[in-house]
Amino acid sequence: MSNFFKVAKEGAVPEGEGRSFAVEGRMVGIYLLDGEYFAMNDFCPHMGASLASGYVEDHAVSCPWHAWRFSVKDGTWLDNPKIKTDCYPVRVEAGMIEVQIHDKKEPTSDEATSDDTPSCGGTCSE
Repeated sequence: MSNFFKVAKEGAVPEGEGRSFAVEGRMVGIYLLDGEYFAMNDFCPHMGASLASGYVEDHAVSCPWHAWRFSVKDGTWLDNPKIKTDCYPVRVEAGMIEVQIHDKKEPTSDEATSDDTPSCGGTCSE
């Protein structure tokens, strides 16, 4: 089952930046770029730094520890597109930023058909 969870009030994330929020037992980075929200796993897969505290430019966030850059659109590591971090659908409803989290027991379409590194399953906000 997949549900949208309220994360924060609209405006809690400044334009051109990211913020980290706890959502259903995981940390999610929310980014506001050109008036559009994006959501992805907040932990860098390299060493676990908070990506939301990194520098954001051109729809990419740089890890503050070792400068690994990830696309906020689809979670792709920009130096090696075979590696991705999870990203999540995001919407604004009644002035609240909401993120859709998939139940860990429910595989996404990519996970059900592929042995590759998990991706956002084609459900990222673009």
